[in-house]
Parts: sequence; structure tokens; C-alpha cells
Amino acid sequence: MTTVAVILLGLAGGVGAGARFVLDGVVRSKARTALPWGTITINVTGSFLLGLVAGALTRGAPLELQMIAGTGFLGGYTTFSTASVETVRLIQSRRPGIAVVNAAGTFAATLIAATAGMLLAGL
Repeated sequence: MTTVAVILLGLAGGVGAGARFVLDGVVRSKARTALPWGTITINVTGSFLLGLVAGALTRGAPLELQMIAGTGFLGGYTTFSTASVETVRLIQSRRPGIAVVNAAGTFAATLIAATAGMLLAGL
């Protein structure tokens, strides 16, 4: 791994985190519900994009694509930890049903999105 690749990975991670922050704010301003739609949207779209990256690698894309786009940008963009904390907050606020929908729904949706991305990349 070259120094330039490491620098690009870090820059991509910062851009991904910035994109997450902006998209979360936009979604939260439009969907004011107990369900954290911003985080769900981010994790589902990030899983789809990571599926595309992983699928592209199986078709001969350069490994640097995974490192910079996957680990860098999408690592900064997606947020499993926020999804977990939001689920715990829903439980603490006595909304266990919404907490289950958030946790299970996000998990299912991200698996479907990642699979769709990999399949699409394989076409």
C-alpha cells in the first residue's frame, strides 16, 4: 500500500462522513418520526454501494477501489454504531416495537441492498 493510497483512503473517509452528516440532516428534516430514517437511508444506500464495489472486485476491478471507496468513503459514510445507539434509545424511550422494526428492518434492508449491489455489479 502506497502513501498516496493511504492519504486517499483518509480523504475518502472524511468525504463519506461529511456526506453522511448532510444526508442525515436532509432526511431528518423531511421525516420527523421516531424511526431514524436518516440512519436507515444511509446504511441501506451504503450497503448497496459496498455491494457494487465488492461485485466489481470479483470482475477484476483494482483492489485500490475496495480500499478507497469501500473502506474509506463507505466506511466513513455508513454507521452501524449510530444505528445501534438509536435502537437502544428507542428501547429507553419505551418504544420497543419501533426499536425492533429499526433493528430488524435495517438489518434485512441492508442485506437485500448489498445483495442487489453485488448482483448488479455482476451483470
